[in-house]
Amino acid sequence: MSTEMIILLILIILMLIGLVFEIARPGTIIFTVLVILLIIGIISPNDALSGFSNEGMLTIALLFIVVGAVQKSGMIDRVTNGWLKNSRSNLGFMLRFFLPISLLSAFLNNTPIVVTFTPIIKNWCLARGIAPSKFLIPLSYVTILGGTITLIGTSTNLVVHGMLLDYGLEGFSLFSFSVVGIPVTIVGLLYIILFGHKLLPDHKGFTEQIEEDAKEYIAEIQVNQSFQYLNHSVESAGLRHLDGLYLVEIIRESGRVSPVRETTIIQENDRLIFSGNITTITQLQEMPGLQLRTGSNLELNDLNNTKVFLVEAVVSHQSSLLSKSIKQSQFRSRYDAGVIAIHRNNERMQDKVGDIVLKLGDTLLLLAGNDFIEKQKRSNDFYVVSRLKTPEALQHNAKKGWLSILLLVTFIFLVSIGVFTMLTAMALAVVILLITRVIDGEEIKSNIQFEVLFVIACSLGIGTAMTNTGLAEWLADQLMGMAASYGIIAILTLMYALTNTFTELITNSATAVLMLPIGIEIANTLQVDPIGFAILIAIAASASFITPIGYQTNLIVYGPGGYTFTDYIKIGVPLSLLVMVTTITIVYYVWF
Repeated sequence: MSTEMIILLILIILMLIGLVFEIARPGTIIFTVLVILLIIGIISPNDALSGFSNEGMLTIALLFIVVGAVQKSGMIDRVTNGWLKNSRSNLGFMLRFFLPISLLSAFLNNTPIVVTFTPIIKNWCLARGIAPSKFLIPLSYVTILGGTITLIGTSTNLVVHGMLLDYGLEGFSLFSFSVVGIPVTIVGLLYIILFGHKLLPDHKGFTEQIEEDAKEYIAEIQVNQSFQYLNHSVESAGLRHLDGLYLVEIIRESGRVSPVRETTIIQENDRLIFSGNITTITQLQEMPGLQLRTGSNLELNDLNNTKVFLVEAVVSHQSSLLSKSIKQSQFRSRYDAGVIAIHRNNERMQDKVGDIVLKLGDTLLLLAGNDFIEKQKRSNDFYVVSRLKTPEALQHNAKKGWLSILLLVTFIFLVSIGVFTMLTAMALAVVILLITRVIDGEEIKSNIQFEVLFVIACSLGIGTAMTNTGLAEWLADQLMGMAASYGIIAILTLMYALTNTFTELITNSATAVLMLPIGIEIANTLQVDPIGFAILIAIAASASFITPIGYQTNLIVYGPGGYTFTDYIKIGVPLSLLVMVTTITIVYYVWF
C-alpha cells in the first residue's frame, strides 16, 4: 500500500466511526474528510467537486421537487383514505394498502410516502382498536422494497447510476432493477403479510401513551404568586402522590432541587419539572397559581379555539435542531409554537424542557397556531406526523394536483421508451410545474433535501479518491483473496453482507458510494459485467431493515409506533436474509 492509500483508509475508518457514533451531522463529517483529502493533495479540486455535478445527484434534486409537488396536491391521500374505508380485517388492510404502496414507492421518494401515510395508518388502527405498531414498521419496509423496482425508486439507485456513467459505463435503464426488485418485493411482502407483522408488539403510539402511560414525558409547570400552597412542603401541597405523575426536580434561581423530597418547600416562581401523564398535568394546571409553560404565548385552554391545536412532530435526520436544546434553537420565535412535552424511546429524561438537547427521532408534542402544519409539512426540520385533537382541513387545488401527477406519469413513460434521460425528463417537469405555477421558488427550496444532496456529493468525491489512489483496487484484492476460492457466490455474498452492514450504521447513499468502486474492481478482475455488482450493491445499500437509524423511513415511524430498537431486529433480520438470498440468486443467474 502507498502512503496515500494508508492515509485515505485511516480517514475513511475515522469517518465511519464518526458516522456510527453521531459525533456530528453526516454532512459535516463527510465534508471534513473531503476537505482534508483536498488539502493534503490526495484529491484534486476537480475531483473533489465532481460529486456536485454528478448526473445521479442532480436527478435526485429534481425528483425532490417533482415528488414534492405530487405530495402537495393531497390527491394520493384522499384516494387512499377512500380505498381503505372498506378494509375490515388486518389481512384485508395489508393487501389493500401495502400492495399499492410498494408500487407507488417504485416511482416516488419513499420518505414523503411514509410521512403521508403514517397518520392514515394510525387513524385506521385507532378507529378499530388495533395497535398502530403492527403496521408502521411494515409501512417503512414496504416502501424500501418497492424502491428497488425502478431506477428512480430510491436515491441510492440514482447515485449508483451516476457513478457508473462517471466510470464510462452504460448505467441503468428505468427498469434495470426490476428483474431483481420485483421478486425481492414479492418475497418481502409475503413475509410481512404472512409472518412479519406477527412479530411486532402491541405498542401504543405516542398519542395513546400521552393519555395512558406517560412516564417518559417531560413537562414544566411554573408556580405563581397566587398558588395557595406557597412556602408549604411538596407533601402538603399535594404534589407528591399524583396519579401517573412524578415530580422530577424543581428549578429556582438559587439552583436545582433534585431529588425532590416530601419536605421540600414550594417557593414562588419555582419551575416544577414533571415526568408523567399529560392529561394529569393539564388537570394539575387547573389549580390556581400553577401554569403549564409551553414556551410560547399559547396555552392549553386555547385548544377550545379552532385556531390552536396540538401536533406531534418527529425531529428529522437533517433537522437544524439536532444537538441543540429547545432554548438554544429559539424554538418559540422560529416556529411560533411551544413544546409541551418531549418523548424519547426507552429514555426517561430528567431536565427542564427548554434544556433538553434534541436527538434524531425525538417526538415533540407542540402547541401551535393553525398555520404550523401548512408551513412545516415540507420542512427539513420535522417529519410532521399528525395533528391531535383538531381535524386537519387543508385545501388543495385539484387541477394542479392532477397536473403534477400526470406530468410525473407522462415523463416516466417517456423515459421508459427512451425518449428522454431521467435527468432531462425531471428538468422539463420542473420547468412545466414552474410555468403553470403549481410550485414556486419557495416550495422548491423547501422540497429539496439539501443535507441529503450534500452528503451524496461529498461521498462521491471520497469514492473518486478511492479509485484514483488505488485503494478500491487493493480492497477488492483483499476481498477476492478471502472469498475467491469459494466461488462467485461467496464473493457476491461477502459484498452484499458488507454493504448491508454498513448501510445499517451509516447513510445508504454513502455506503453505495464507498462500495461501488470495490465492486467494479472485482468485476474487472473476474472479467464479468460490472452491472451485476452495481445492482447488488444498490439493493444491499437500500435494504436496511435491522436498525431504525439505517434508513430515514425507519426513523420516521420509530417514535409514532412506540418501538424499541429490538423490534426492528425481530422483524428485520429474517427479512434481510430473505432479501439477500433472493438478490444474490437472481444476480448470479442473470449476470454471471
